[in-house]
Amino acid sequence: MEKVLPVDPREDASAAEPVEGRENGTEIILSVQDLTVGFGSNIVLDKLNLDIYRGEILGFVGASGTGKSVLMRTVLRLLPRRSGSIKILGVEYDAVSEEERMELDMRLGVLFQHGALFSSLTVKENIQVPMREYLNLPQDLMDELARLKIDMVGLAPEAADKFPSELSGGMIKRAALARALALDPDLVFLDEPTSGLDPIGAAEFDNLIAKLRDTLGLTVYMVTHDLDSLFSVCDRIAVLGKKKVLVEGTIEDMLACDDEWVTSYFQGKRARSIVRDDENKVS
Repeated sequence: MEKVLPVDPREDASAAEPVEGRENGTEIILSVQDLTVGFGSNIVLDKLNLDIYRGEILGFVGASGTGKSVLMRTVLRLLPRRSGSIKILGVEYDAVSEEERMELDMRLGVLFQHGALFSSLTVKENIQVPMREYLNLPQDLMDELARLKIDMVGLAPEAADKFPSELSGGMIKRAALARALALDPDLVFLDEPTSGLDPIGAAEFDNLIAKLRDTLGLTVYMVTHDLDSLFSVCDRIAVLGKKKVLVEGTIEDMLACDDEWVTSYFQGKRARSIVRDDENKVS
């Protein structure tokens, strides 16, 4: 079944015409080709290929220890690669100047696992870290922008002056998301965004991600183990295994896949209960 992806409201109508860097008229915003990453003699990723399309929410899954976070960190240049290419917004990182790389970095947002907020900074100050790193703005303007991001992720205004130790797990996730959105990025990386949240909090966070994608035209790369997230908000799913992307496609494609791990993951007892719940809602 062909997947119709959301249209980015920032794109011109002519963007529907197939051009270089597009597939079926949809822009490839991140392209990883023949990527190999290793540590010493241990090869974690071997000639891996993956494309992400503008406006989609991609769920990236795999067994623990297969290299999901390694791939994300390599794309973000936090880890070196041995070979292969990474193109973001059609640009190869290694082919541009340092100034152009910084401009590319400003179009990326990252929510690290567990939030990774700076404990000595308030929520407002955490959100302003990317602004101070990349922009030269007056303090009053940064304060206003931080308040806008706080409101955008559903936090109360008084959260601005709280420290991470004063926040609940769900508030930490939202504050970290606000920081990821500080520079109005095109592409947002989320590393296990719902881990540690109760089912209600996780569902609310999923709904927030979908709403932000629709209103801001974001593209979302989500590393997750959360079956509810995969079934409810992801347009496509990519499964990492055997050092490569084993299969990618819609949830229907996952359910039809005959790979042993994919079958166990997407058709196991927990997955079947989610499918039954969805069927009951429809009926």
